[in-house]
Amino acid sequence: MAIFGRSRRGRHTGADSDAGYAPDDSVDAYADDVPYDDNVDDGYYDESGDEYAGEGPLAGPYDEDEAPDDGVTRLDLGSVRLPLPPDAQVQVEMDPQGPLRAVHVLTPNGRFTVSAYAAPKSGELWPEISRELADQLHGDGARVRREFGEWGAELVAFVNDVLLRFVGVDGPRWMLRAVSAGPKETSAKAAEELRDMVRGTVVARGEQPMPVRTPLPLSVPEEIAQYIAQAQNPQNQG
Repeated sequence: MAIFGRSRRGRHTGADSDAGYAPDDSVDAYADDVPYDDNVDDGYYDESGDEYAGEGPLAGPYDEDEAPDDGVTRLDLGSVRLPLPPDAQVQVEMDPQGPLRAVHVLTPNGRFTVSAYAAPKSGELWPEISRELADQLHGDGARVRREFGEWGAELVAFVNDVLLRFVGVDGPRWMLRAVSAGPKETSAKAAEELRDMVRGTVVARGEQPMPVRTPLPLSVPEEIAQYIAQAQNPQNQG
């Protein structure tokens, strides 16, 4: 597992990104494995009345109190514990003032970001968030499609040469949001990796009260923190 320092932020790819991609209006279709429905070119799918028709029981994501003793090695990021795909690299995104902003997982198929947020005790947050996100993406010129997967609605958007997929899961007092970003040629494999990560993720919400939609705090293991400190202060290296 390779570790990288700071990364440049890109809009929609991380938890709270705000640096934009420029939409490419010349793009009229997704990759063959994720076709765009031209009958819905002025909006996105409405999830009302639709249900996932998949087979078999769901696995995770798991609340910390219900995490399985499955022997899976997970990267402990404080509020989320992520299973990593084979040969994955970890990219740490720092705020200019120093705090940890996001942690990304990189594979040959794309970049993956999994983050958790405080949610209400009752009701669901992801349907509301996904609708706002679809509006924002569509307003930015992206081609947006709503699909249905294991946990309900997923958003797929094509921006420039990047295919984005958003998966959201509502848990007990938390909401998990997972994003993949990569070329359309590897979008099918990226979707599989993204869902595998979501299935195996453990969320540690904690008991402290938080406003709804507040990102749950991230931290990194000590060896990664030391690597970042050395990268930021090379004069301290032996």
